[in-house]
Amino acid sequence: MQVPRAVLCLPTYNERENLEPMLRALGNKGVRVLVIDDNSPDGTGALADRLATELDFVDVLHRERKEGLGPAYLAGFRRALEDGADLVLEMDCDFSHDPNDVPRLLAAVEGGADLALGSRYAPGGGVQNWGLLRRVISAGGSLYARVLLGVNVRDLTGGFKCYRRAVLERIDLDAVESKGYAFQIETTYRALRAGFKVVEVPITFADREVGGSKMSKAIVAEAIWKVPSLRLAALLGRL
Repeated sequence: MQVPRAVLCLPTYNERENLEPMLRALGNKGVRVLVIDDNSPDGTGALADRLATELDFVDVLHRERKEGLGPAYLAGFRRALEDGADLVLEMDCDFSHDPNDVPRLLAAVEGGADLALGSRYAPGGGVQNWGLLRRVISAGGSLYARVLLGVNVRDLTGGFKCYRRAVLERIDLDAVESKGYAFQIETTYRALRAGFKVVEVPITFADREVGGSKMSKAIVAEAIWKVPSLRLAALLGRL
């Protein structure tokens, strides 16, 4: 049997300290890695180029400026599809997602899922090194999205995913507007609306140890208003 070609999209902005150890950790996970750098001022892009000459499973996509997580992933998805990927993954570069879980997401798709989602809130999942406030905000945000959208996925805000090619071809990437973490809610919801099978794979999400969080008030605000907007679009038959 032909082995599916899997491409993992890894967006970076000021991740110089995390990039090399992450790429080396992904070296035996059965994926090509596409680093998507948003012109990081700390030199992450130049480091990615250097590592791509050394590591034959690494490619680099340079973007002119930082526009948010969503546009970076969309650029990566389009590049992966153009390059012939059968499976397209996404994950964070800061080790909050464990590289050792990549084969588990691949296995879930190979076992019948159209979209495998690394889930903190599925039975067996969890978080590590989080304070109480962050736990409440994260769990509350996932519950908010789940209730308003009327779906059973427990971790709609999760950003550790593996898509079948057909999912990304079907959900109309040009129509995806979210720029921050609402991007994760929107893409999963679009996949569900299109009738694809979404499977949650329990993971432990660990807080980053190096570098700063990209979370902001604007990102939170976008997620708050985007959820009812998506629900309304679905009710009007526009999604």
